[in-house]
Amino acid sequence: MNFWSLYSHGFARVAACTGHAAIADPPANAEAVLRQARRCAEDGVAVAVFPELCLSGYSIEDLLLQDALLDDVETALRTVVAGSADLLPVLVLGAPLRHRHRIYNCAVVVHRGRILGIAPKSYLPNYREFYEKRQIAAGDDERGGTIRVAGAEVPFGPDLLFTAEDVPGLVVHAEVCEDMWVPVPPSAEAALAGATVLVNLSGSPITVGRAEDRRLLCRSASARCLAAYVYAAAGQGESTTDLSWDGQTMIYESGALLAETDRFPDGDQYAVADVDLDQLRQSRHRMGTFDDNRRTLSGRTGAFREVVFRLDPPTADLGLRRRVERFPFVPSDPARLAQDCYEAYNIQVAGLQQRMASIGGPKIVIGVSGGLDSTHALIVAARAMDRAGRPRSDILAFTLPGFATGEHTKGNAHKLMRSLGVTAAELDITPTARLMLKEMGHPFSSGEPVYDITFENVQAGLRTDYLFRLANQRGGIVLGTGDLSELALGWCTYGVGDQMSHYNVNSGVPKTLIQHLIRWVISSGQFDPDTNETLAAILDTEISPELVPGEELQSTESKIGPYALHDFTLFHVLRYGYRPSKIGFLAWHAWRDAQAGDWPPGFPEGERVAYDLPEIWHWLEYFCRRFFAFAQFKRSAMPNGPKVLAGGSLSPRGDWRAPSDSSAAAWLRDLARWDLPETRT
Repeated sequence: MNFWSLYSHGFARVAACTGHAAIADPPANAEAVLRQARRCAEDGVAVAVFPELCLSGYSIEDLLLQDALLDDVETALRTVVAGSADLLPVLVLGAPLRHRHRIYNCAVVVHRGRILGIAPKSYLPNYREFYEKRQIAAGDDERGGTIRVAGAEVPFGPDLLFTAEDVPGLVVHAEVCEDMWVPVPPSAEAALAGATVLVNLSGSPITVGRAEDRRLLCRSASARCLAAYVYAAAGQGESTTDLSWDGQTMIYESGALLAETDRFPDGDQYAVADVDLDQLRQSRHRMGTFDDNRRTLSGRTGAFREVVFRLDPPTADLGLRRRVERFPFVPSDPARLAQDCYEAYNIQVAGLQQRMASIGGPKIVIGVSGGLDSTHALIVAARAMDRAGRPRSDILAFTLPGFATGEHTKGNAHKLMRSLGVTAAELDITPTARLMLKEMGHPFSSGEPVYDITFENVQAGLRTDYLFRLANQRGGIVLGTGDLSELALGWCTYGVGDQMSHYNVNSGVPKTLIQHLIRWVISSGQFDPDTNETLAAILDTEISPELVPGEELQSTESKIGPYALHDFTLFHVLRYGYRPSKIGFLAWHAWRDAQAGDWPPGFPEGERVAYDLPEIWHWLEYFCRRFFAFAQFKRSAMPNGPKVLAGGSLSPRGDWRAPSDSSAAAWLRDLARWDLPETRT
């Protein structure tokens, strides 16, 4: 496979173009279209969209009925068609065209020297400043027809889908301006019929507040239709006799803004973005109601016509024109991150509060290590007790030091328990662990420095065993602390170990988000200053299970790899089902340069690192082996806990249902298609 080409990974580059219109001067407008088309071709664009009636100008009123102008429009259209012969993009441009007894406001779809088809505007505004029905005929009933233009008979109607035979998933539908303002736009039916890239050619004079209305419509259309929506409005040069124009362009995908340009431009301007066709397809696969809606409306959606073309996309490295979050579970936008943290924390608190209320209000038994996960679970429990009107002393918190527990983390655990006012105790597991290892005949009991998986799991298992017996003794439930990332990798001790609890508030929260949740708890003043000081100290602590004694701290990430990359992979596997090769392509663009792009607010400067391709490939392979071929048996028996993020959960009763005895072979074969060079600069 060509790893470097965006077209090899299910993307297609699209552009929304605007510029200076020459009203009633079709030859000048044709040259303007071709000028921008050539620029788009150089940029590797597959689909370029232009404003409504861009060949004539939108604001020419009754001039639309003049034969001289309409003759010039047809000549100009021939010019554009001829000029497109050697260009890559599909051009979607606006033109008034004669058909039977009327004039139609059309979206003309042109590619490599021919007109693929023409979509007339379905709905004509005739209110406020609009009087389109005076000159133009509505095209909503023109399904199944043809039109003769520029010497050829071509498909004509709002029922046309333009499908690239060599770019899987690239299916274009065109509508014009007012079409998106009606309750059931033509694009909605087109999406159900298979369109993935919905384009809108717009005139749309600007008034105060209208730009936000357009954004709302484009965003909601892309979200409801699980599609990309490409919008291009008329700008400078249109008549200002009674109106003004802002040249707004934007590209949305599944409700997310990919690109937009500044409004009121002086000249040519275009928004460019790479649309993720795989994401749209995968979203439709998962959301079965999308296709249920198609079946309900099959009388109309089944009648759409398909026009097939060949794009011949470039294979060169064109980069990637879309934002890729380094931490897909953690938005880099400060306001969005604050909102996500508020919701995530309160989802956890509400889940625990309801569970306690439904089982008779037991006490909470929790192990507190002084690490991130148990810290966060403890402050969730504290707030749940507050909301339930119960004393925090009903939280029975234990720190259970073992052979390698550090004084720093243990000290933080005690400080946190003390400042929160929970019932705190320390229970040293090392005597019991020594006894168990001795009775097992483990080499450690004979003085040998053997710190194998058995040595580690004896400690992890004893901690959990103690917590469950303490819960029995004191009328409580064991609150789990393990997170989503650990469940993905199976980085937890099964059964009598940290994999098990009565309820786990962290099971839906990835490791990369937990530190930001704790930062949000501090900044939002959920607790007192003493607690916040301890929380800040815990944030600065290296992630470690502290199971193996020795001078050097046992780092989890040095053993299993960076959680940043694992969470990146997990999100794209869980949410979209992407191939490893595509995840690697995205990870390369997200992580190759530590100085590029935005980092989440508060992320430590010293931890802002980059990863090269060999590292990305290595940890992708590691993730695939553990996630698909090893860890599922632990997830199949995981305890209850709330789903927190739209990115998904791993509950076998919820987002992720998979066999415990599966193989990773398919994912490893896909990785093998990746011809990885030693270096790439």
